[in-house]
Amino acid sequence: MGEDPARINQLLDLIFSYGPFWVYLAIFAACFIENIFPPFPGDSFIAAAGALVAVARLELTLTFIIIVFAGVASVMVVYAVGKRYGRDFFIRKNYRYFSAADIARVEEHFHRWGALILVGSRFVVGLRSVLALVAGISRYDNLRMLVFSTISYLLFVGLIMYGAMTLVENLDVLKEYFRTYNLIVWPILIIAIAYYILRKFRSLKKGGK
Repeated sequence: MGEDPARINQLLDLIFSYGPFWVYLAIFAACFIENIFPPFPGDSFIAAAGALVAVARLELTLTFIIIVFAGVASVMVVYAVGKRYGRDFFIRKNYRYFSAADIARVEEHFHRWGALILVGSRFVVGLRSVLALVAGISRYDNLRMLVFSTISYLLFVGLIMYGAMTLVENLDVLKEYFRTYNLIVWPILIIAIAYYILRKFRSLKKGGK
């Protein structure tokens, strides 16, 4: 949620000169790339797509399906990488701040709360790809991963597109919503990460005595 939706809208408007197919392709690529190479501004492309739907330049159902499919596909790629390579890699390395014991604990929590985590994952800016990777490392069930990630995307994309379609005449308002959301979420994430590192440091210090 970083790039200005209005600026993305202008970019897509430029691509329209080559035909709507290329706009759909650009939207698909943006929503796929976002999870592979964060922090790519995929959310802004979703908002811009919603605005174009509102003025009847894109078809609603097709646009919605393309965005959800691209996002879920990329999430499953990250998940597959974590499942195939991540767990064995981190257990073998046994890092101090992400040890084999930590992985076992994460695995336990994920299998207990995985549904809730994944349904809310799309709304957690900054950790979306990380959560997909952790799900893979935890070897979370394939079908559950697909179902809950899809639900998360359906909810999130529906919300963003609805907001963009409603505010199509003033995307700057949506930009301010994005900015406010980031101002709220990022400090919480930073505090949570700092708390984890401090707690882990104290645990290691006690273990070293």
